[in-house]
Amino acid sequence: MKTSRADAAVREKYALVDAWGLHSGIDIHRCDPAIIRNADKIKQFVHELCELIGMKRFGECTVVDFGEDPRVSGFSMTQLIETSLISGHFANQTNTVYLDIFSCKYYNPYVAAEFAKKFFKGKDYDLHYTCRK
Repeated sequence: MKTSRADAAVREKYALVDAWGLHSGIDIHRCDPAIIRNADKIKQFVHELCELIGMKRFGECTVVDFGEDPRVSGFSMTQLIETSLISGHFANQTNTVYLDIFSCKYYNPYVAAEFAKKFFKGKDYDLHYTCRK
C-alpha cells in the first residue's frame, strides 16, 4: 500500500472516531547491530524522527543500556514530546527495534515506520496503530 493511501485511511479513521491521539507500535526486524547498540545514533534517530513527523521535543532524549537477561538486554530510549511521548527498546539478541509513538497531534505512522526501517537498516517491519479516544 502506498504511504499516501495508507495515510488517508489512518486520517479517515482518526477523524471518524474523533480521536484524541494516535499511538503506533513499530517492530523493525533484523536491524544493523552497530546502529542499535550506539546511544548517539539512537539520539540522532529521535531528533530526525521528531523533525520528520513534526513533533517538538521536550527535554533531552534518555538512552539507557540495561538488562541481565540476554533475551531482553539492550538500549531503551524515551523522548518526551510536547504532545506526549516516543519510546523504544533495542533488543541485542534479535537486533529488533520496538518503537512506540504516542501523540495527540496527528502524524503519519507509515512515514515514521519507513524512516525507522531505513535509519536502522532493518529488513522489514510490523506496524500497528490505534486511534485513542
